[in-house]
Amino acid sequence: MPRPRSPRTTRARAFTRAVVDALRSIAGLALFGLMGLAWTPFALLLHLLLPQRAARRVGRALTGAGFRAYLRLLQAIGACRFDLAALDALRGQGAMIIAPNHPTLIDAVLIISRMPGLACVMKSSLVAHPALGAGARLAGYIRNDDLRQMIGQALDDLRQGHPLLLFPEATRSSGAPIGAVKGMVGLIARQARVPVQSVLIETDSAFLSKHWVLRRIPRLPITYRVRLGRRFDAPQSAQQLVAELDAYYRVALRDAMLALPPAPDDPHD
Repeated sequence: MPRPRSPRTTRARAFTRAVVDALRSIAGLALFGLMGLAWTPFALLLHLLLPQRAARRVGRALTGAGFRAYLRLLQAIGACRFDLAALDALRGQGAMIIAPNHPTLIDAVLIISRMPGLACVMKSSLVAHPALGAGARLAGYIRNDDLRQMIGQALDDLRQGHPLLLFPEATRSSGAPIGAVKGMVGLIARQARVPVQSVLIETDSAFLSKHWVLRRIPRLPITYRVRLGRRFDAPQSAQQLVAELDAYYRVALRDAMLALPPAPDDPHD
């Protein structure tokens, strides 16, 4: 029969785990920044040398490859576990809006890693970011600061047969299980006459959520799982689609949050 651990041993193990998790978290964030900075000069050069469509195609393919490599590194250091295989079913299905919920900062990386050819609406501040901006511009990702230009670029990409990644909340979730769905997803879907594929992103950690405090140490590994939700037909009414999406997500994600198992305890605890 194993001997019970002393309080001192328990505290020592908890401290050691906290230190290791902190180092893994810092390493994961640092890797993302370093990979982005390393890619920047090549992205700038390709942007200058290639025609626009070729640059966009190459940029999206290489961004997807880089994100896949990054997720493999996170798994290798024991920071995260990913179940993203459901996204593979969307490849080659043509123009549609991919509309995931947005619990954390890593969500776009998860989707693009499995669907590198899609267009992506992103914050203008990220397009200007030193580690992300050059790659985003090469890939032709769409800034959200000019509404008319954003809609025009999104429609152009969809009409060329590319799927479009658009977070229906327009920002990270401000509440549980989801923030309010905004009207942009309905407006673009109606004008482009394309369906909207809901995507459910589930995680067992609030790490890098909207209200996460960076000095807080997450418990690792963090599990991320992606499932395909309901596909909504091209809408006649943008407002009706927004209302249906909002109601659907609140039910689907509430049930998912209850069903998602927590990360198993570390065998060395």
